[in-house]
Amino acid sequence: ERPEGDFCPICTLPIQPPMGYHSKFMTCCVKRVCNGCCLATQTRGSNDCPFCRTSTDFPDYKSAIAMVRKRAEKKDPSAIHFLGDKYFFGNYGLKKDVPRAVEMWTEAAELGSLKALCALGNAHLNGLGGLAIDRAKGFEFWETAARKGHADSRHNLGTSELQLGNCDRKTGCKSISRRNQGYVQTWRCDEGSIR
Repeated sequence: ERPEGDFCPICTLPIQPPMGYHSKFMTCCVKRVCNGCCLATQTRGSNDCPFCRTSTDFPDYKSAIAMVRKRAEKKDPSAIHFLGDKYFFGNYGLKKDVPRAVEMWTEAAELGSLKALCALGNAHLNGLGGLAIDRAKGFEFWETAARKGHADSRHNLGTSELQLGNCDRKTGCKSISRRNQGYVQTWRCDEGSIR
C-alpha cells in the first residue's frame, strides 16, 4: 500500500512514479500536487498554488525558503525533509551543509517522514555528514521505510541484496517495489545477473 504522501491532495489520485517528474512540490503549503491539477489551475488562468491558493510568484528563493521554514518550525516532516535536501545539495540559495542535512533528515524521520528514513539509509551507507559507514544501520532505515510502503527504499534494498548475492531476499524487495510503482517487473537471479 502506498503512503499518504504518494496521493495528490486535490484529486486524491496516486501520483505516478517518479513523483518528482509527475508532480510539483508546493513550497507554500508543503504539498506535492500532481501535474494534472497544476495544469487545471493554470488553464483557469491562475498561477497560484492549486492547493492553498497562495501566489507562487516568488521574487527569489529566499521567499520560498522562508515559507518552508515557517512550516518546519511547526514540525511539519515534509518541510523539514525538504530543507534537509536543500542543505544536502546546496540549492535554493542555501549553502551546502551535509551534517545539517543529516540532522534535519533525522528530525523529519522522527516525525514520520518515509523519505527522510530513505535519505538517512543512504547517508549511513555512504558515510555522509560525518557519519561512519554503517551498512547495518543504513539497511535498518531502508527496511523501516519499506515496511511502511516507501517504494524507493524497497528498490534500494533489492538492489543492495542483488549486489550482495542474496537473491532470495532481493526478489521480494524488487517485485514489491515495482508493483507499488505501478508496474510489475520479474527478477531472476542467475549468478548475480538480472533477467
